[in-house]
Amino acid sequence: MAESVYKIIELVGTSKKSWEDAAKNAVETAGKSLKDLRIAEVVKLDMQINKGKVAAYRARVAVSFKYLQKN
Repeated sequence: MAESVYKIIELVGTSKKSWEDAAKNAVETAGKSLKDLRIAEVVKLDMQINKGKVAAYRARVAVSFKYLQKN
């Protein structure tokens, strides 16, 4: 079995609807340019507040993807 190396990056997704949509937006946007996404871990949830009301949900997500090595 070949050994693999993975890189982990942090992303912040936003949504006016929910934390779930915020996390989904982060992963799906990253998936458009990164290949072989493997795992996404929600690291932190928070909200943007405007005039005492929730304006947006934010999800910080750690995403791992396979690091391709050229031989």
